[in-house]
Amino acid sequence: MIVDRDGNITIITQEKASVKTLVNNIEQSYKKIKNNHIIVNLSSIDKIGLPDIVEFLRLSNKHRADKKSFVVVSDKADLDEMPDEIVVVPTLHEAYDVIEMEDIERDLGF
Repeated sequence: MIVDRDGNITIITQEKASVKTLVNNIEQSYKKIKNNHIIVNLSSIDKIGLPDIVEFLRLSNKHRADKKSFVVVSDKADLDEMPDEIVVVPTLHEAYDVIEMEDIERDLGF
């Protein structure tokens, strides 16, 4: 797990371990990053399916309830089968766009 920071955004990149291991690692270090928007970059993982993305659902719901964005990046996931409760985009650039749009929505009270 590689953790980078870009302003108020924490970018977590997974390279080798399983998605379950990544979710556990994020939960263990959550106190350090809970005040930032979170991007989980899974682009280096070859095969991502719905069960892998669902692993992030509890963490995503908790983070979004605190008025922070949580975005998963994977160009290998079938976006049509992803649940509406979690944001999955194919590129890092789109993740930044989603965070920017969600910030505007929060500012407007949506």
